[in-house]
Amino acid sequence: MRLALAITTYERPDALAAVLASVARQRVAPAEILITDDGSGTVTRELVTAFIASSPTPARHLVQAHDGFRVARLRNLAIAATDCDYIVFVDGDMLLHAEFIADHARFARRGFYTQGARVLADETLTRKLIARPDIPGPFAAGLGGLRRTYLLHSPALSGLSRGLANSFIAVKSCNQGFWRDDLVRANGFNEDMVGWGPEDKELCARLENAGVRRQTLLFGGIACHLHHPAASRSSLPANLARLENTRRERKTRCEHGLDAHRRA
Repeated sequence: MRLALAITTYERPDALAAVLASVARQRVAPAEILITDDGSGTVTRELVTAFIASSPTPARHLVQAHDGFRVARLRNLAIAATDCDYIVFVDGDMLLHAEFIADHARFARRGFYTQGARVLADETLTRKLIARPDIPGPFAAGLGGLRRTYLLHSPALSGLSRGLANSFIAVKSCNQGFWRDDLVRANGFNEDMVGWGPEDKELCARLENAGVRRQTLLFGGIACHLHHPAASRSSLPANLARLENTRRERKTRCEHGLDAHRRA
């Protein structure tokens, strides 16, 4: 199985630099790295160019013009650009445990998509992690309570909990893995979902309507989500209505999705 890592980013080069450093430290490298960029400026372009030049893993920079929040389209660009069998999506503010790719590869199963967990860093810890993305543990300093539990790495516990964890880990596209052919059949992410949320849940609803089941990767696929201000929720009501329509009509494909980029 060839696994691609797709990273979405927009105008946050300090966080992206830390994320790319964590990608470079993976014990098992992905077959391909796709950095999908929503029209960031010169600093991000230079950062990505330098990373691609130094990376032993093939890496590509896919850029769309910035025209509002269009993360669904960004992810479709990644799907269209790779021929890898499996794609893991993360956001450009997710620091990855050194076993992150190995864990996703280990638990990829036909007939399932994989939902990973995230550990939320507060503002103070985020500043530390951006300044020192090599903090060991990983990221343990400053995390307490339940958040520290999510940092426990245990493949054995991951296998035992992948069904149970579905009940308390939310669908979040900042840490998800899919078979590419499942995404192609679903026509990828729904590009009618413009603005924040819930394009991830809508895609997963279509997959589940088609018989693709969910498994949740806990105690593995560990990633720490760096703090950032909340995005505007102005588009949320319209997008929630689209999600409800997908569920009600048992849709398995969206109309405006991956097809346009595959034809291109």
